[in-house]
Amino acid sequence: MPSARLQSVALGVAGVSALGVGAAIVLAPHAFYAGYGVPLGSDPSLLSELRAPGAGLAAFGAVMLAGALRRAMREAATVAALCVFLGFPAGRLVGLAVDGVPSTGIVAALVFELAVAALCLLSVAPRAWRAGSPEAHGRAL
Repeated sequence: MPSARLQSVALGVAGVSALGVGAAIVLAPHAFYAGYGVPLGSDPSLLSELRAPGAGLAAFGAVMLAGALRRAMREAATVAALCVFLGFPAGRLVGLAVDGVPSTGIVAALVFELAVAALCLLSVAPRAWRAGSPEAHGRAL
């Protein structure tokens, strides 16, 4: 698959995932977190602290989808996808090391996030390799 097509696919998968999860957190945080076995209660401050990053995640998802559809947005969308899908697993791995093993749903989310990150990295690796090569800058090895 050509790298531009793979990048569009990667951004589409990342965008749909981020937009869907973010929207679920904003619109139905109790239901979303119940799926992970995390009861939220009714504390408005806690719910606000969950909805805010959920909205940010949804916004990043929209940027990723825009990059999947529009070449002019592809670079910004790829940066957004890598920030989200490397950042979330990094935080989860810190939690794993410091707090112990979370629920199987959260471990599954970690695996999915790492898979999407790998797909995004794979989609830009050939282009990044070419861009960093001496030949791309007119120099011989």
